[in-house]
Amino acid sequence: MSFNALSARAHALAANLDALGVAAGESVAWSLPNGPDAAWASYGITLHGAAETSMAPSLTADEVAWFAGLAGTRWVVTQSARRGFFAALGMRTIAVEDIGPGGPSPRAPVPGEIRGKVISSSGTTGKPKAIVYSHGKRAIGHALLKSVLPFLPHPGEAILLMTPYSHGASALAYAWFDYGGEIVLLEGVNRAQVEPVLRGGVAAVFAPPTVINKLAELFPEERFAGVRCVFTGTQTLTEATYRRAERLFGPVVRVTYGKSECTNPITVLAPADTAAHYATEATAEGACLGWPAEGVELEIRDGEIWLRARQMADGIIDAAGFHEFEGGWHATGDTGWIDGHGRLWLSGRLADIIKSGGYKVQPEEIEAVLAGIPACGQIVVAALPSDYWGEVIVAATEQASEGWSTEAQQRAGRLSKHKQPRAYVELASLPRNPQGKISRREVRAAILDRYRLVDGPHPVLETRD
Repeated sequence: MSFNALSARAHALAANLDALGVAAGESVAWSLPNGPDAAWASYGITLHGAAETSMAPSLTADEVAWFAGLAGTRWVVTQSARRGFFAALGMRTIAVEDIGPGGPSPRAPVPGEIRGKVISSSGTTGKPKAIVYSHGKRAIGHALLKSVLPFLPHPGEAILLMTPYSHGASALAYAWFDYGGEIVLLEGVNRAQVEPVLRGGVAAVFAPPTVINKLAELFPEERFAGVRCVFTGTQTLTEATYRRAERLFGPVVRVTYGKSECTNPITVLAPADTAAHYATEATAEGACLGWPAEGVELEIRDGEIWLRARQMADGIIDAAGFHEFEGGWHATGDTGWIDGHGRLWLSGRLADIIKSGGYKVQPEEIEAVLAGIPACGQIVVAALPSDYWGEVIVAATEQASEGWSTEAQQRAGRLSKHKQPRAYVELASLPRNPQGKISRREVRAAILDRYRLVDGPHPVLETRD
């Protein structure tokens, strides 16, 4: 799709929303797979002045109903084939097939203080919340993101995006489009689609750790020269995953810290700094996330990371209603510290801390030791409730072959005894949300669905009949 066509479709959608009587600041959703329709629908809703509310196509009816209720969403831009799905939930649909190309037309400026975007939290520790950004906050975040790009893309220079456009991929796309860059937007990590793009040459790739690991599995021997930056974030980048990215693309990985409640950039670890970190100071006790971006304030309060920034959301909506951030500060729920160089380090999640036998254990520390075993996929540590121990530590994986648990137990021997998993289990797949994040809560449920815990001083798992 050309820039002219993108602009024409976006303006046509904005005009259509005008004709439907949609008010500025009103929540308008879009639910589309990755592709050109997602890009112009996002722009069109924003041009109109509505509050862009992205809903991943993978959301269930219950999830859509919950989120739409929080956001107050009546309208959704989607494919005509999905009209019935949304109509059954009481929502009005605008089919992308019905929006013809229009022409750019002057539009009045959008008031910066009204709602401009509503996104869903990941829901890894409970029901998702609706996170609200004004148009003004969106504009500030957009400008700051562009200000920390490692290089300015030239017209036609491409970035490869493979994660849902309804989440982090769209932020980089907006920045890239502003410089005339090209977006290659794929639906997931599929070798038949990805390989010709990488071999044809792209300037940058957005690849959270899950995507890096998938690429490493698909291309175990290849090296793709010419990629100037691999943008990563959303999850902790373990040393094993960094080595995979380095093998594929070279020392060009850039780490950022992102939260749904505060758009990037929060902290930035540039490619050269990332390479130096993993060469000299990588540790299982935490992950270095880099230095705060301009205007971002960080504090560590009782081990928890708090942040305040100009581009932070205006507040959140949950079942009890809308809440602003107290004093402008957001308690992230992440634990970490700031080192002597002023860099932020992430050590884990408050909600994920395991209490076993009177000890507090960070599951990320165990996962870092177990990461990178060739005979299995990603390993996730979960805790099962135990009357005897409080919680019992279990390591779960996917795509495993024989011998993985033996190596995992050998590696776990490096840890203190109270941190060593009591069991090692294989699941068909690790449960992930639409953003690719793994929920420990869902992993625990999947384990308990298949096994039962025989509690006591030496707990074991037995397969359910």
